[in-house]
Amino acid sequence: MTGGCVEPLGAPNKLASATRHRRPAAFAFIFVTIVLDMMALGMIIPVLPKLIEDFLGGDTAGAAKVYGVFGTVWALMQFFAMPIMGALSDRFGRRTVILLSNFGLGLDYILMALAPNLAWLFVGRVISGITAASISTGMAYIADVTPVDKRAASFGKVGVAFGLGFVLGPALGGLLGSVDPRLPFWAAAAFSLANAMYGLFVLPESLAPDKRRAFDWRRANPMGSLKLLRSHPELFGLATVLFLSTLAHAVLPATFVLYAGYRYGWDARMVGLMLALIGAASAIVQGVLVGPSVRRFGERRVLLAGLCAGSVGFIVYAFAPTGAMFMSGVVVVALWGLASPAAQGLMTRHIGPSEQGELQGANGSILGIATMIGPTLFA
Repeated sequence: MTGGCVEPLGAPNKLASATRHRRPAAFAFIFVTIVLDMMALGMIIPVLPKLIEDFLGGDTAGAAKVYGVFGTVWALMQFFAMPIMGALSDRFGRRTVILLSNFGLGLDYILMALAPNLAWLFVGRVISGITAASISTGMAYIADVTPVDKRAASFGKVGVAFGLGFVLGPALGGLLGSVDPRLPFWAAAAFSLANAMYGLFVLPESLAPDKRRAFDWRRANPMGSLKLLRSHPELFGLATVLFLSTLAHAVLPATFVLYAGYRYGWDARMVGLMLALIGAASAIVQGVLVGPSVRRFGERRVLLAGLCAGSVGFIVYAFAPTGAMFMSGVVVVALWGLASPAAQGLMTRHIGPSEQGELQGANGSILGIATMIGPTLFA
């Protein structure tokens, strides 16, 4: 099925049936893959600026500028690579793309661990931005193996994987980096390669050959993939929701550290604990509340409730006169975590199985745009 057709609830094919029988193991692998990918990315956050500074002979100001360029280039690679990864997975299957990406990411971390100068480190970050773009393929895999009415809950659990990886990654990276600034890169490589080897033996393919379609550069480039989002009015509206939500979320990493220190006098320890609390609360909502909420109220109502909660929570953040009042907004903002899985679940209903990879790639591109715009806008 192609075009803008609604996906059938139970199209019979042998591969889909086999995959459904192995769905718990398959979902667990994708969950672990995303956790490890996010951990690997998070582990190098505490040490990458220091490594750049060392290459520049201790020039802290210069290192800050170069680190900013590294971040922008990484996001730019995601913007271009996610639609390509999604289109490749629609052609060759999800398993192939996911495993090649995991192996590539592991080898790239080895390259960065051994980088003799700044130029090689930069090349490593470019490759990392490309290979890490397979997360969109992982989301397409979940859409393949999950019934339509349960996808929102599964996407919510994926949100937990993102949060868990980003919480554990920087903590582990800081610990390993205190021993050697290159050690987190070796650990990230080990995680990625071990996960790839595990998946090589246990991960089944989720996209049947008769559901695949030819690779087309017109759909695989970012502008071409966005045409899919314009193929249905509701699809475009939901993509806009995801874009604006991601853009709004950028306010926290862009301004929170300075804002909390200026307004409430919080030190680095308190700011870190607060960010961990926000992440944990959101993970609980996405992992525990999304499924039951969607089953009872439907995806549309859950989506609207999540967006309203996010708006109210940010109003609390903006006007809270004390740190304690600011903290009270965490519970409200955490309910914002209902919105994204519900939106993604609705989006997957409007396209066929052969377009799920393209959809996730297009979503990845618009989120990449928001990620690039957000920090500059709010700062």
